[in-house]
This record gives sequence, C-alpha cells and structure tokens, in this order.
Amino acid sequence: MVSASNRHKNMHSLLVASLTKLTIPSSSPSSSPPPPSSTADFDFSDVFGPTNPSSSCFPADPQHHEQQPEVIHNRSHSFVGPSPRLTPPSSFPFFREVDPQSEEEEEEEEEDDLEISIRNGAQEEMKEADESESGGGEKTQGKIGVADFDILRVVGKGAFGKVFLVRKKGDCKGNGSNNDGIYAMKVMRKDTIIKKNHVDYMKAERDILTKVAHPFIVQLRYSFQTKSKLYLILDFINGGHLFFHLYRQGIFSEDQARIYAAEIVSAVSHLHSCGIVHRDLKPENILMDADGHVVLTDFGLAKEIEISSRSNSMCGTTEYMAPEILLSKGHNKDADWWSVGVLLYEMLSGQPPFTHANRKKLQERIIKEKVKLPPYLSTEAHSLLRGLLQKEPSTRLGSGPNGGDEIKKHKWFRPVNWKKLESRELQPKFKPDVNGNDCTANFDHCWTAMPPDDSPAPTPTDGGHFQGYSYVAPNPWLSSSG
Repeated sequence: MVSASNRHKNMHSLLVASLTKLTIPSSSPSSSPPPPSSTADFDFSDVFGPTNPSSSCFPADPQHHEQQPEVIHNRSHSFVGPSPRLTPPSSFPFFREVDPQSEEEEEEEEEDDLEISIRNGAQEEMKEADESESGGGEKTQGKIGVADFDILRVVGKGAFGKVFLVRKKGDCKGNGSNNDGIYAMKVMRKDTIIKKNHVDYMKAERDILTKVAHPFIVQLRYSFQTKSKLYLILDFINGGHLFFHLYRQGIFSEDQARIYAAEIVSAVSHLHSCGIVHRDLKPENILMDADGHVVLTDFGLAKEIEISSRSNSMCGTTEYMAPEILLSKGHNKDADWWSVGVLLYEMLSGQPPFTHANRKKLQERIIKEKVKLPPYLSTEAHSLLRGLLQKEPSTRLGSGPNGGDEIKKHKWFRPVNWKKLESRELQPKFKPDVNGNDCTANFDHCWTAMPPDDSPAPTPTDGGHFQGYSYVAPNPWLSSSG
C-alpha cells in the first residue's frame, strides 16, 4: 500500500515535472531583475517600453515582502511559449532550451548592431522610407513615412527596437489635431521579428489596433514599413504607466481603484465584443492620460478568437496568467477576466495574489493555492475578487453569456455610472503631473536620456512577411462633413 503522504509527494512531483515543460528557462531566485537591454526571446514590452524601477523597490527579505502589502514585487516579463499540447517543432520552432551565456551574448551582439552608426540612423531611414516597401512596392495611403516625423526623445525600448516621442511635421490643432502633432512611434526590427518567429504576433497587433476604437484603448494613427523595420504611430499617453503611480502610492484606495478598474472592464468588454482577447493585462500595459483616465496598450499578444473556439498558446506574464493557460486546458476571453482580478487585487494590496521569485513555484501557487484576501478590504471588494479569481473558468465572473455586463452589475461597482464613465464624464480625483502634450516626466529617465536616434538595421532576405502592413486612420474631421 502507498501511504497518503507518498501519494501526495508523487502527485507533487508529477505537477512539478508538468510545469517544467511549460516554463521557459529562468534565472535563480537570488538573481537581480534583468536590465532593459537583456530582453528574452519571449519578452513583449508595452507601447512605451517596460518600466525600469530602481532596485530599491524590490524587497530583499521574502518575509518582509509577505508582511508588507504596499511593496511592489519583482516584475516579470511577458513571454510566449509553445502550446503545451504540441511538440515544440510543430508549434513555435523558436522555443528551445537556451544556454544563459549564449543567450546573453546573442542579445549583446544585437544591441551592438542596433547602435551602429547611431548618429546617421535617422537620415538613412528617411532615405529608405522614400523607396518602395518590402520588395512588393507597397505604399501607405498619403505616403506617410519616417520622414514625416521629427524624433524628439526615446520613451521606451523593447525586444524589437525603440519607442520614440515624435512630432508629425505640419500637424497643428487647426488641421484636426488636438495633440500638437505629438505621437508615440514604435519601431520594430524585421530581422529580429523574423529570427524570433514573431511575425504573426506583430501582424496581429497592427490588425487589431485598426479594428478597435474606445476611449480607454490606445489609438493607432498610422502604420508603415521600410525594408528593415515596422512602424506603429500611436497616440502618446503622457501620464506614465499605471505601475509607475501604483509604485509611488503603494496601494490605491477602493474609490481610486474603482474608477481605474471600471475603465479597464469597459475596455476589455469592448475587446471581447470585437472577438479579441488581450492576454497580457498588467499595470505595465496600462497607461494614464493627463486627465487621470487609464488607457490600455500593448496588443503584441492579443488574438482574435471566435466565441466557440479556444486558444492553446502559452503566453502572457506569469503573475497574471489564468490557471487554464498554465494547465493547457485551452483559453478564451475568460482568461482576461482572471487578469482583471489580479490587476484589481494588486491595485488594492500592492502586489498580485500569487508571487514567487521562481517561475515554476509561482505557477504551482496559481494552480494550487487559494487566494488570500486582504482583511482590510470591504465585503463588496472581497466578493468581486472571489468572482474574478475563480480557478475554474466556467464559474468565473464574466464567463457567462452577458460577459462584462456581469462584472459591471456587481455591487462593488454600484457607485459607477457606466454611461458617464464611457463618455469620460467621470473625472478621476488623481491626475498625473504633466506639462504639455510632449511631457515625459512620468517616464523612466533611463529611456528619456537615450540619444533620440533611429539606428539602421539589416534588411531581411525575405521581405514578403509584412505585405499589407501600412495603414492610415480615417480622419474624423473629414468624414463628419458628409
């Protein structure tokens, strides 16, 4: 006979072995957070780059971390892994066991290559933009390109390139622009995208951004390409990341968190109504505008999923990933509502409900452990968190036929007038300190201090991956006169 304790140990070993297959190589628990330049194959930065808080915000003592809810924990990166139901070669060929040393050397080589001829980079790209795109002669409507923008400052850096604060030449408030021509330019290197097998994700991000229009979702204005790079021109949201403000305040009050959560629920509900799941909801992917409203960004992992279908991809940021993703059960829009629950928990307590420096152990906690609700929260907040953080997706709040409306009707949101909220008539009490549309005071100095140069990159041998990438958003000032 096998004792109960032995059976428990065997089950635990099987679980650990299973989770090991789902987990990309990770550093030791004692290692420090990776610097911005050492992004892994699976790292997706948000529209304005990942935040880079100082090391002082990471607790050295795990017990201190557990006892202090206002402490922001060590941040994880988004990643994409293979579908656990498929073997790596048949799902994502780029997923492999990585030697840490060779991975680091490879990233250093790419970084060196990115900075070659940095002073002449912008001029070379402008010249390249005048040529036909991607070998197929594709041209953007109105011939929008790099030469139409003045690069002002770096505001982020991700796995595939940089994000710049730019001004569109000739734009002013009098010709339909209410932002002085200020935008964010997200630049992505084609050779790196192809090398890391992320072509489909980059195309999906662009396609999804052209289909959604919502007051709490970042707006794509233009997309175009040169022979070596992809460009997304988006509204510049100058209030900084939600994480930035959460870190500075420690925790949000329920009243403050309520309006942020309501705006996030509104944005996610709109995505779901369009058949889109975001799959990487976290404070680093939510920005705050000058009026204090939140804006959802970074659709690099988003996917269009039909109501009756499910996705088996292993992707997201571990702390915010739903149990069904970790268990390879397939996921749909319900996984986003789990992430919303984690976001709300973090806003109210200062950290996600499950944390651990080791990714495998973190996944175990998400799958096995019960959520411990902070005792100082209201009973209504407890009820909402329990509903959103149901491990079984079919019982999760928002999983029913009414979707996000189920969440909107929860008693914790009773003070919210949803019609006024979605017309931006409800004004948040907190407004970030900004000075003008081009203010970058709420973005990390490590980015804004970089030289504002778009350096050249090699041209991929196969340029046919990105046909049809170019886009110009309809001008509402012109279409409204019909």
